[in-house]
Amino acid sequence: MPWNKTDHQYRKDNILGIVVNEYIKTVTPVSSGYIAKEYVRDISPATIRNILAELEREGYLTHPHTSAGRIPTQAGYRYFVDNLMNEIQLLEQEKRKIKVEYAAQMINLEGMIEKTSQVISDLTQYTSIISIDGQDRIFCKGACHVVEYTDFQDLSRLRHLLKALEEKERLLEIVNREIEEKIRIYIGHEIAWTDIQHCSLAISSYHTGKNTSGRIAILGPTHMDYPRVVSTLGYFSRLLEEINF
Repeated sequence: MPWNKTDHQYRKDNILGIVVNEYIKTVTPVSSGYIAKEYVRDISPATIRNILAELEREGYLTHPHTSAGRIPTQAGYRYFVDNLMNEIQLLEQEKRKIKVEYAAQMINLEGMIEKTSQVISDLTQYTSIISIDGQDRIFCKGACHVVEYTDFQDLSRLRHLLKALEEKERLLEIVNREIEEKIRIYIGHEIAWTDIQHCSLAISSYHTGKNTSGRIAILGPTHMDYPRVVSTLGYFSRLLEEINF
């Protein structure tokens, strides 16, 4: 994002961020009236409508035919993740609960990884996938959550996604891609797998205290809570460094 943004660009970024955050929370199209009432009182509703229309022309927003409100496109989510997202922190009570659950599972590496996958899924309400380098297997928990994604009320789309989660070799290949960033987020078509092209996939590397390594991934709808997902992956990557397996 350029450092010398104009006032208009700041307004566009602000309004796009509002739409994305609201849609993540409610999965409901966001209207100009709602933005004017709840968030932006220093510019007119007409100006907000114009900015929404501009964002739609640029491909960051779209709108269902039955609604005057806007929803983010995959390009909108990408711009949000790359430019507008602020990482949140897990609550201290969540961290304490995680450590208590870990303490009861310190038996072996596979048991610890399986528990990690389950805890991440429970925490995010998305599907968690973890690989271990050198092992031709993955640990996948939370596939049941996909039925709750509003993007997958279409039974055909849901069937394809559930089938994809059974293709362990393909999942392993996708999760173990080379990534240069600490956390890499693939949105929709970027995953390059037709069966899960309506999802987003966030991937992070991990290393335990005794040099076991692999990938942690979270698969969810494109309207996943990106700040929480990034925070969760970062926390668990750090946590696994403390474990001597």
